[in-house]
Amino acid sequence: MASNSSIEWTDSTWNPVTGCTKISPGCKHCYAERMAIRLAGMNQPRYRNGFEVTLHPDLIRLPLRWRQPRTIFVNSMSDLFHEDIPESFIADVFQTMVAAHWHTFQILTKRAERLAELSLRLPWPLNVWMGVSVESPRYVTRIDHLRTVPGAVRFLSIEPLLAPIPSLPLHDIDWVIVGGESGPGCRPMAADWVRKIRDRCVAEGVPFFFKQWGGTWKSRNGRLLDGRTWDEMPKPVLRKAPAGDAVPDAKWSRQVVSVQAGFKCPRVRE
Repeated sequence: MASNSSIEWTDSTWNPVTGCTKISPGCKHCYAERMAIRLAGMNQPRYRNGFEVTLHPDLIRLPLRWRQPRTIFVNSMSDLFHEDIPESFIADVFQTMVAAHWHTFQILTKRAERLAELSLRLPWPLNVWMGVSVESPRYVTRIDHLRTVPGAVRFLSIEPLLAPIPSLPLHDIDWVIVGGESGPGCRPMAADWVRKIRDRCVAEGVPFFFKQWGGTWKSRNGRLLDGRTWDEMPKPVLRKAPAGDAVPDAKWSRQVVSVQAGFKCPRVRE
């Protein structure tokens, strides 16, 4: 449930939660779902629920055992702000990230509204970076929610890029990652879509990271853009929550410790 990662912009992954549900077109060919189904077929106990949202509280403290500093992608196999994950569990994950101050943690969500709702009840130290996925112009509103988060790095993952985003809003954004879809059924990405985002980042001084062209065999297509790689990284900036907003309660709920490893989250019904 933790491993060295082949993802170009991180070192390792940490998955105290696995499983997710699709909420937008970028989820259509989810790599995590494919991997979870494969691992379930191999009788991997962490995936006995397949791709249903499943908590692994025994893994929450895992990064504290890694003494060598590393950059860690949190929940590469899920979405930490999924509606089925209790707020107390999310708070416990954040407590670990605060305590493991020698690491850098990268969190990515498509559930930007819940992120904004919970963000002012969570701590945001320099080593915790927060991002949202934006696959097309229809979802740029996620960026507005991200801007309300007092994270040291606010970043965008424009992957898979499914349509041109000619007016990508970059105010108060610290980093942009762009990539094409890969794997079976992957949808094409035009080079001009990437160039326009790259040029906008350069013009506004926002670090730009080009992850991949994607494709059925992504290694064959590589990650060169106009003859070079783009591996720019952000510099964290400590941000304060707006005056008068809620601050994290030091006495976070500890309900999560009573949750048994492998607990399958119940569906939330409205």
